[in-house]
Amino acid sequence: MRQDLVCARTLLVALSLLVVAGASAQQPPGTPSAPAPAPSAPPAAQPTPVPALEPKAIEVLKASSSRLAAARTMSFTAVASYESPSRLGPALVYTTCSLVTLQRPDRLRMIQTGDGPASEFYYNGKTMMAFMPAEKLVAVADAPPTVDAMLEVAYQSHGTYFPFTDVLVADPYGDIAKGLELAFYVGQSKVVGGTTTDIVAYAGDGVFVQMWIGVQDKLPRMARAVFQKDPMQLRHQVEFSSWKLDGAVPAGAFASSRAATAKRIPFAHPDPGPPMMGTPPPPAGEAPKTK
Repeated sequence: MRQDLVCARTLLVALSLLVVAGASAQQPPGTPSAPAPAPSAPPAAQPTPVPALEPKAIEVLKASSSRLAAARTMSFTAVASYESPSRLGPALVYTTCSLVTLQRPDRLRMIQTGDGPASEFYYNGKTMMAFMPAEKLVAVADAPPTVDAMLEVAYQSHGTYFPFTDVLVADPYGDIAKGLELAFYVGQSKVVGGTTTDIVAYAGDGVFVQMWIGVQDKLPRMARAVFQKDPMQLRHQVEFSSWKLDGAVPAGAFASSRAATAKRIPFAHPDPGPPMMGTPPPPAGEAPKTK
């Protein structure tokens, strides 16, 4: 019986070899078996291209610029808040309030109070003057004949910068458009400024800005900015109110009798405290933007 079992096992091995040999004979030597074809995947949906400069956002910015540029005189209140790192790490917020009066093309007055020393700034087309009433200090320097040129000289030569310069220049949109890389329309708000506003966001010149602009009057109500090169991404905000365009400006508005008796100092900020916008200084030759 044992001999019969051995014979049976031998027969099974022989049959197995015949099956393998038959399968190999059905394809050329060295040719691997073709894998089963994978099911074809549907083509990926292509994303809808989004324009870098959305027409709606550009329309809102241009309309606001036109309204501001057409005004021969303007006055407004600007409350600026800027973050500055604390010793513990989290940012503290400092605030200033500026009462601004502009008469194009060559007159500007700014009366500022806030968390730091009060200050006053006057420009009359020939000179610019910074006055610290509490300290009775004044600095006077020659200035170019237009507001735009004066703001550039004040920043580049004397480190004087206001966080609302983009509403003072002769062509606000032209000033923004020089480095504009991205602009899109966010929507509307009925909270900011006590009126309905269009919300736009834009980026360029190393700064990202979100702005609220009145739907009816086209005037800025609030702007928030974050600077690209700021590793802490500190936020800077300006709220605008009490707008008055083409109103009468009192005689002598762009001078100060109290400053005449103050002590003269070089034209530089006498207080080395936090900068007005709380931002790292921009690269040489580039003025920071609030927009």
